[in-house]
Amino acid sequence: MNTASTSAPSPDRATAPRRDRSRFWAGLAAALFPAACLAAGIVLLSSVQVSGCITHGVQCTGGLPGWLFVWSTGIGAVAFAVALAAPALQVRQAALTTQLLAECTGLLVILSYYA
Repeated sequence: MNTASTSAPSPDRATAPRRDRSRFWAGLAAALFPAACLAAGIVLLSSVQVSGCITHGVQCTGGLPGWLFVWSTGIGAVAFAVALAAPALQVRQAALTTQLLAECTGLLVILSYYA
């Protein structure tokens, strides 16, 4: 009986490198960021406080500074370019992490006007 062939993984699968999808995720995150900003803006406009501030000018509170959104969006764009162009796996993964954190910071700036 040959039981070794049924329980051992094939040599192709055992030695095949894990497929890196950091470029795909970086592109997907960059493509969905404008939609997420639009959704955050719609959530803001649906609140009584922000809509009252826009229509009547009452109870206007400042959120986080606007330059923080500009810088986080810029850092996200640079990290996106690095995630696409970098040859090393660790650099691409670090750039993807930086891009996601920068995009989350940008969304946080938008949503900070809700309070």
